[in-house]
Amino acid sequence: MLRVGLTGSIAVGKSFVSSALAELGCQVFDADQLARDVVRPGAPALAEIVAAFGTGVLAPDGALDRAKLGSLVFADAEARARLNAIVHPRVHAEQDRLLREAEARDPRGIAVVDAALLIESGGYRRFDAVAVVWCRPEIQLARLMARDRLSRAEAERRIAAQMSSAEKRRYADFEIDTSEGFEPTRRQVVALYARLRERAAETPPSHCEETG
Repeated sequence: MLRVGLTGSIAVGKSFVSSALAELGCQVFDADQLARDVVRPGAPALAEIVAAFGTGVLAPDGALDRAKLGSLVFADAEARARLNAIVHPRVHAEQDRLLREAEARDPRGIAVVDAALLIESGGYRRFDAVAVVWCRPEIQLARLMARDRLSRAEAERRIAAQMSSAEKRRYADFEIDTSEGFEPTRRQVVALYARLRERAAETPPSHCEETG
């Protein structure tokens, strides 16, 4: 089975690419949803987060208040690193479990993990190929302002807080440029899928292993 990491910065169209790959037949897993799952109430990771950041990061029902936690770590690199050290190993372990199941279902298939922090977490090393979604900076800014109803300054701060698309592209085996809109992007995804199918046919089965 071919394991593909899909990543991209905020508001570049990664979700559209992910859904298009799923429609074409890839088994797609959302790392952000996995990150939510591993911090659900009662999970060991949530207890560690509370120990590290205090009970103020909890909602009244005992679930993690992601907005409150985000406000704590957004501008604090040390706090983000502490949070990532708690969450990322568990997300990686869950990804490995899902990838093993995916390979059992379809040994010659394509499994895609959609992960915004694929590069930053070092998780990209665990995949056979990395696909980076990007668009021109002015389009990314406009999309983010419209999507989240942010001022230019707010949107610029959010973009600046992440690894840039230019930096992410340095790690790419494949790239998708979404600058021109949905249909040109879809054509690129179809072409990417064809190339991934070729790679999958050449990939030895039963190589998916637990990496933690």
